[in-house]
Amino acid sequence: MNDSTPRRVRVRAPELVGKGGWLNTGDQQYTLADLRGRIVILDFWTFCCINCLHVLDELRELEEKHADTVVVIGVHSPKFVHEAEHAAVVDAVERYGVEHPVLDDPELATWKQYAVRAWPTLVVIDPEGYVVAQHAGEGHVHAIERLVAELEGEHAAKGTLRRGDGPYVAPEPEPTVLRFPGKAVALPGGAFLVSDTTRHQLVELAADGESVLRRIGSGSRGLADGPAAYAAFSEPQGLAALDDTSVVVADTVNHALRRVDLATGEVTTVAGTGRQWMQGDPASGAAREVSLSSPWDVAVWQGRVWIAMAGVHQLWAYDPGGGTVEVTAGTTNEGLVDGPGADAWFAQPSGLAVSADGERLWLADSETSALRWVDREGAVHTAVGTGLFDFGHRDGAAGQALLQHPLGVTALPDGSVAVADTYNHALRRYDPATGEVTTLATELREPSDAVLAGQDIVVVESAGHRLTRLRLPEEAVRVESVAHRTRRAATEVGPGGLRLDVIFQAPAGQKLGTRYGPSTRLLVSATPPALLRAGEGAGTELSRAVELDPAVTEGVLHVSAMAASCDDDPANPYPACHVHQQDWGVPVRLVEGGTGRLALVLAGMDTAGEAPGTEPGAVDQTP
Repeated sequence: MNDSTPRRVRVRAPELVGKGGWLNTGDQQYTLADLRGRIVILDFWTFCCINCLHVLDELRELEEKHADTVVVIGVHSPKFVHEAEHAAVVDAVERYGVEHPVLDDPELATWKQYAVRAWPTLVVIDPEGYVVAQHAGEGHVHAIERLVAELEGEHAAKGTLRRGDGPYVAPEPEPTVLRFPGKAVALPGGAFLVSDTTRHQLVELAADGESVLRRIGSGSRGLADGPAAYAAFSEPQGLAALDDTSVVVADTVNHALRRVDLATGEVTTVAGTGRQWMQGDPASGAAREVSLSSPWDVAVWQGRVWIAMAGVHQLWAYDPGGGTVEVTAGTTNEGLVDGPGADAWFAQPSGLAVSADGERLWLADSETSALRWVDREGAVHTAVGTGLFDFGHRDGAAGQALLQHPLGVTALPDGSVAVADTYNHALRRYDPATGEVTTLATELREPSDAVLAGQDIVVVESAGHRLTRLRLPEEAVRVESVAHRTRRAATEVGPGGLRLDVIFQAPAGQKLGTRYGPSTRLLVSATPPALLRAGEGAGTELSRAVELDPAVTEGVLHVSAMAASCDDDPANPYPACHVHQQDWGVPVRLVEGGTGRLALVLAGMDTAGEAPGTEPGAVDQTP
């Protein structure tokens, strides 16, 4: 090996431990020793997280290209209580087409050992069992693939690389009519069109909600227009009637809107490029020339198709007449902030419905466990929900009521709204006239949408793989009140001054780039706002001194960082550039003797402080 090869920091990788055990391995249990000789990529994810789902898709090509040297291990690390249930993790692994082993870690044991602070986080372990890189957020696969190629060369030369088949064992497919359906829309004549998400199809069901009339889409993941049998989708979700003859589809993983002709089944793409929108891309313009990001639901309101753009925490709108798209609300920051559309913050909006009088657009804001609405002037309001960290099942006055990751909303004729309260397995109701939240039905398996059918409401039971018809009850169901906070221990920090360091090291062969403006940006805020005496707001440096108020003993620091890197090739006047971005919500507790430095890894290794598996003798420098 050339002596000029830079030396790489290595940290001994902690063992993989998860009380839920292993999935996608044919019941085989694994340790890191069993994987020695392979390049291991740990993907810390949770199935509610849209950025985690983006990373699953980013990893597919790398997994296929390096199948004989790389083993991807998903470490499922729950945010919500429901995500700690083993059966729910099993469902999610199938729902999202995860084709690598998954360790179910409901108690966050491995998460803590690797000092992870954000979903998603990717950790690269070399064939000798050392951590050599860590990346938070999405958009890092190009850098990881370059690192993988380097590791293959290094360890092939050392004789420490072991090639061969990986430990993944595919589960047996289940013969249900629907498989993890996402959304539904009522069609003229009483039939239903359902997005059969995991099978990448739309299914038309008769009025009984069970008999299949036809399938639209080949059933193979892809992006192709054409006749019903040929057209291809990728995990479609939301549906809305454009008129009596056509339906618009939120084709989520294709980052596109599709139109279906109900008479012929012909599918055409009306918005999106098929590529995911990234920071710096246009956010308005000709619909087929502007990229979208995980559109999850659609609703026709005020002459336009409104889009719940879950991937960037915004609302967009598509104008069928003009053939254009534009942002209508949201900053791309993740959180719960009301006000004018341009200033509002959302967190994975996932369900839309127009009120019976047409005055409001209701939305399910899933990651804040909130029910929110937009008025005709474009201002955003919150009816139920407080933020990213509090959730549960509590009825009563809206100000203290709780939901748990709702994915769907349905406007009811009396002006109230039904909420598919997904992780509570319930159908809830909010009445604007009284400000009260009640429960209409329980024991539904991850309901994700509902549609009215006469006096009934038809619920999409996503994890039940079916539509379930319910008579709208006159009285609420009595449910014992429960409340939860996100399952993460608070970081103990000292009162007063705190140093925030976002770690970013440009990938090999790249340098910081300015194509998208300053090469780095940092935004800091807190909940409650009084936690920060100084240091809030935006800036271009990735390190910042902040001051915490000792009178506020605990809270959450919200940190959003961006860094742009470009290929470092003087001979190329148009180098490829990549944007790396991540939002952290870090629970903190102020205690005397707590740390005075908080390091958040965007890309690279924190050599100045906390590192995965750090222990005496665990860190070494290796060529």
